Amino acid sequence: MRKIKVIISGGGTGGHIFPALSIANAIKRERPDTEFLFVGASGRMEMERVPEAGYEIRGIPAKGLKRPLYSLSNISVALDYIKCKSMARKILREFKPDVAVGVGGYASAAIVNRAAAMKIPVLLQEQNSYAGLVNRKNGKHADIICVAYEGMERFFPKDKILMTGNPIRREIKQCTSQMKKEGLDFYKLDGNRPVILFVGGSLGCRTLNDCMMNEINKKGLFGNGNGSEGICQALWQCGKFYKKEVDSFMSDKDMPDVRYSDFIKRMDLAYAAADIVVCRAGAGTISELCVAGKCTVFVPSPVVAEDHQTHNAMALTGKNAAMMIKDSEAVEKLMPILRDLISKPEEIAKFERNILELAKKDAAERIASECIRLAEKK
Repeated sequence: MRKIKVIISGGGTGGHIFPALSIANAIKRERPDTEFLFVGASGRMEMERVPEAGYEIRGIPAKGLKRPLYSLSNISVALDYIKCKSMARKILREFKPDVAVGVGGYASAAIVNRAAAMKIPVLLQEQNSYAGLVNRKNGKHADIICVAYEGMERFFPKDKILMTGNPIRREIKQCTSQMKKEGLDFYKLDGNRPVILFVGGSLGCRTLNDCMMNEINKKGLFGNGNGSEGICQALWQCGKFYKKEVDSFMSDKDMPDVRYSDFIKRMDLAYAAADIVVCRAGAGTISELCVAGKCTVFVPSPVVAEDHQTHNAMALTGKNAAMMIKDSEAVEKLMPILRDLISKPEEIAKFERNILELAKKDAAERIASECIRLAEKK
């Protein structure tokens, strides 16, 4: 059995990087001698996260298109893309991959386009229910397109689509009662009162932070700020960008029922401890919540391309597997909805059952098998 070479391109956000790493890890488990090379956008987070995971990465000057598309700044984006295609050709000729994997994001555009032109097999992985621009453009070049939602023939040739689900971190598992106890103990939470997890991403979410600070000022769900117990408890990831602001806000408040930090490293235990999760609607997050089986209220980001987070959330709300609130309405409506929801354990249980039915636990392994098959076919 010969050693294979895999090039993986994409990035710009954690929503692209973590699936890419999950795919690489799954290939490595099946074929430990595989040689990998990642290609990402220079200066973006993948240039740190990928080496931290033990893989080599090359950077190219890829940039995303500005909105509106007729913006003059897109002239420089186009010029950088021409440079990226030249660099991509050189990288591919030097590395000689057996298969090229594109996970979306502007860093993958040039690599996938050049790989297809050089007759290198291409696999695309589309995380969202509304396909990103780069993957839509590259779909015609792909041999296989792995998706996580139904109805993706709107964007891609039907005969190339394979329903696999999105790769997730291996530590995310269905949250059993035993795991819940471990999570409660880890975060020093009271098992007799509900726990709500607020996740705004690694940088943070202004809207969710405003919701929390507003509720704390009201002396509502989480206590009166003088050390008293609240109706429920909060695990709050405020994000790196907002940490100093939240530190200042919390400095004069005694809130034993609010655990906040800029980043939650043990997200598996945070999910396990939580009765309800409130978060954005990124595709990777949704896939993790399906596997964990958590009652979720989505507040989709309004500033992402093609409003894809709203489309992602609607794919679940349409199956009664989650709730959704518009970002513009969250500060006013989120906490009353949560207050009502925690009083209805049967409603929480219903959402848990329905979201768990959508889980695809072996997505990374299925995508890895397709990558290996394409590589060996070459």
